[in-house]
Amino acid sequence: MEEAVEHQPKLSPKFFFTSLFILVWLITTVTSFLNVVFGVLNKKFPDVLNADYQYGYNPYELSAMRSALATLLVIFPVFILASYFWTKMLKGRLGRVDLVIKKWMLYLIVFLATITIVVDLITLVRYFVEGEITTRFLLKVAATLVTALVVGLYYLYELKNTEKRKAVRILCLTLAVVFVTSAVIGAFMIIGSPMEQRALRLDQRRIEDLQNIQWQIVSYWQNKEVLPKTLNDLKDPLQGYSLPVDPEFEKGRTYEYNALKPLTFELCATFTKPMPEGWVEYYRGGGIVPMGGKGGYIEDMAISYPWPGGTNDSWDHEEGRACFERTIDPEVYRPYGVD
Repeated sequence: MEEAVEHQPKLSPKFFFTSLFILVWLITTVTSFLNVVFGVLNKKFPDVLNADYQYGYNPYELSAMRSALATLLVIFPVFILASYFWTKMLKGRLGRVDLVIKKWMLYLIVFLATITIVVDLITLVRYFVEGEITTRFLLKVAATLVTALVVGLYYLYELKNTEKRKAVRILCLTLAVVFVTSAVIGAFMIIGSPMEQRALRLDQRRIEDLQNIQWQIVSYWQNKEVLPKTLNDLKDPLQGYSLPVDPEFEKGRTYEYNALKPLTFELCATFTKPMPEGWVEYYRGGGIVPMGGKGGYIEDMAISYPWPGGTNDSWDHEEGRACFERTIDPEVYRPYGVD
């Protein structure tokens, strides 16, 4: 059914701003959706040539996916709702200026979608030439092409006054909901629920506390050439050092210390989850980077280095109580009184 058009050059502020919002939210939705999909594929099918095997919870590793997921969860429903009201406006009487705005917006969407897809395909082909002939590459290409097809088909039919337009609308919106829902589920399977994220952060805090205690014990031995009998021996009001406590101490959880030999000791704690481990890519290639976003490097590479404050396999643990045995090497950690 054709839209009713008034001959007066009327400009409706409501129609203008709704059209503007739809344009912005569409671009944001597509960008966020592809970022989520690419993030899931990068994690599910890591490129070991471009990654490090890391131990420990890293809050920065999936920050880009979390941002894209949060944006998608908020903007996509708003975009669907705005599109519904915009479609109802099209059935009313539009002024000639409104009709011009509608056509310009639709052509602009098709143009921007085409440019975005072409640029992204060029990026993907570049990685293909570099040797990324993988399942991940093929899935990225498929996700990009399907997104382009759904968006392009929907708005191309908005330009046509045909009987098939309503059926195409329903088909494209249904596919969009299915694809977005699948991407969100996949992202949560990778990221984990908010409760799981908190549990991992608590466990990472425990590792950091144990590392702190470990190096205080080493410093104590270097000063006195004997291991402390208990953790309370490490307290030093002059230096202002106080012992860290388990973040869930109110549940009765504590850090444990045992001196096993003159140079050997162990530290124990109770963990909520097994330590995360796996390949982490330090360069995110082939994705769509939203405006103002940071692409490329994740600022956490030291997490895999065996250095105080970093996490490595020597702190690997399962769920429940875990102990870490350490032996001080006097040749490496020489007592302070020895030249």
